[in-house]
Amino acid sequence: MSNIKLFESAQIRSVWNDKEQKWFFSVVDVVHALTESPDPKDYWYRIKKREKIHGVELSTICRQLKLEASDGKKYLTDCSHAEGLLRIIQSIPSPKAEPFKRWLARVGYERLEEIENPELAAQRMRELYKAKGYSDEWIEKRVRGIAIRDELTNEWKKRGVKEHLEYAILTAEISRATFGMTPSEYKEFKALDKQRDNLRDHMNDLELIFTMLGEASTTEIARNKDAQGFGHNQVAAIEGGTVAGNARRELEQKSGRRVSSRDNFKEIPEAVKKKQIKSTTDKEEQYP
Repeated sequence: MSNIKLFESAQIRSVWNDKEQKWFFSVVDVVHALTESPDPKDYWYRIKKREKIHGVELSTICRQLKLEASDGKKYLTDCSHAEGLLRIIQSIPSPKAEPFKRWLARVGYERLEEIENPELAAQRMRELYKAKGYSDEWIEKRVRGIAIRDELTNEWKKRGVKEHLEYAILTAEISRATFGMTPSEYKEFKALDKQRDNLRDHMNDLELIFTMLGEASTTEIARNKDAQGFGHNQVAAIEGGTVAGNARRELEQKSGRRVSSRDNFKEIPEAVKKKQIKSTTDKEEQYP
């Protein structure tokens, strides 16, 4: 299941609540999708302030849930379910309001389908990347990379590594040993926005491959050495990243070309955007 939903060309972070059987969506991401505001956090703040003057407390239909940001860390974020968002968007003047309502209905329906058939979640993740203009070959590497990352974090959890901060530190160790850059330094290298851009979504094939090698090697070393706690897993992370780093340097020496690239995927071709918007509209018409 992907926790990033795509409305037209905008990414909306979400989390599924098993108890309530509902999606909760980042309100700031929704505001950005509907308004294209350069500062959606401030826009949302002003909406709440304006509505409060009229006796409406929009915060009461929101929850503070932890959502992953582009730096890989999770932060408390205003989130709301579909019913709450329908009320919130009444306060947002946007021609996209009606399409967004239909989009909400479709996303909820698709999640119920995914509960019955989990393979649909992986398929829809592929469709999301395809709609954004990525090649099939790149998508397969990205999906495989997600599986390898999940395997690594599951291993860390079993071995007593604390989520969020310690995960971020170990990830930085692997990246530094693999590419000579931490994720934040890599984002700067690629001229990416540190808050909104996901680094791995802007990696080329080789960058993804060496990222996978570093993380898969770390998992294998941690298991074989039975690494316990943060300190031992930090050693495993450095060693795993070094395996990938040595392979990267050897390839660069043989090929005469650097693996790390300043290229990114921030610009989606206009033809792809039009195709994506048409596809979204066609699907929305199936869920009026």
